[in-house]
Amino acid sequence: MTRNRRTLVAATFLFAALAAWNRTSAELQVTQTKWGKTADGVEVEKFTLTNSHGVKVEAMTYGATLTGVFVPDRDGHTDNITLYLDTLDDYLKGHPLFGSIVGRYANRIANAKFSLDGKEHPITANAGKHHIHGGNMGFHKAVWVGEAVRDANSVGVKLTHVSPDGEDGFPGSLTAQVIYRLNDSNELAIEYAATTDKPTLVNLTNHAYWNLSGAGSGDVLGQKLTLNADKYLPSDAAKIPQGPPKDVAGTPMDFRKPETIGARIEQVEGGGYDHCYVLNKNGGERLSLAARVTDPKSGRVMTVLTTQPGVQLYTANGLNIRSGGGGRPYGNHFGFCLETQHYPDSPNRPDFPSTVLRPEETYREVTIHRFEVER
Repeated sequence: MTRNRRTLVAATFLFAALAAWNRTSAELQVTQTKWGKTADGVEVEKFTLTNSHGVKVEAMTYGATLTGVFVPDRDGHTDNITLYLDTLDDYLKGHPLFGSIVGRYANRIANAKFSLDGKEHPITANAGKHHIHGGNMGFHKAVWVGEAVRDANSVGVKLTHVSPDGEDGFPGSLTAQVIYRLNDSNELAIEYAATTDKPTLVNLTNHAYWNLSGAGSGDVLGQKLTLNADKYLPSDAAKIPQGPPKDVAGTPMDFRKPETIGARIEQVEGGGYDHCYVLNKNGGERLSLAARVTDPKSGRVMTVLTTQPGVQLYTANGLNIRSGGGGRPYGNHFGFCLETQHYPDSPNRPDFPSTVLRPEETYREVTIHRFEVER
């Protein structure tokens, strides 16, 4: 190839790369608006992320909460596929953690106490005698500090919250950060990070309720679920794990092959699924498949990948919201949660992966939701 020819090829490649970057920059957008104030007068902001394929993600600083994930169906009609409420005041009145970040510790800690470095720490008992989802001052009730972020391949919002030493009994001042990122491959990534000034516990997750047919459209029992898990954690009536992980084979917990969520739900005690699954991690891999859900009605598909060791499947058992998003009611099983996380009661189970965070460490986890359409 001649020098002039090489120069022309290189220039053409550079022009194409710059054009692609500029196109991506123009099509991926993040906007920031004021959405209201808390009863204490704290400003709450909403961030909106959009891409070129009609996918839109909305998140607010109160609870670092996802308030909208809008995805087209097979006919190009776009719906919000996560359960939501219409106004900030609706959220402030209390809600079952629709789309919120849960912390400092997601899920249960038995008897509301744990020992760390030889010292026992009593924490808030807010689920009978047990602790759940961070206690009375859980992260879903905090107003996080939001900041728009952008790079060549994605747009997002970075949310930061500082939980003071001793809050709900947990030691150490914990600085938590969550970034929601949307790219042009229709992927919503949730990136978690945390640091502490004293040894403590941390187990963060997002508590979105999904309905691939659209929020308020009906129950999710006909949507098909696959979980990359050979085992789950058997639990007692309070959802505290009992004994070692158990094989899903031959039980209603088996979603290793696609199965409708409602196929065996009547066989599950407690009115539906609220169980932690042990994700298959081949060779200790970090980011790997957790779940895949398909909706025959809309054609929407959601694939979930995560670095976390477990996922809590919850099927909105007994949900009863008279006026949800758009004024539509949310009834029993109108959504499903796939809460990627460490296992419940890990602080009291040395056989489970550790949730201890020390000052010299940084907690980092990632969960990716990939959206597609089947024709």
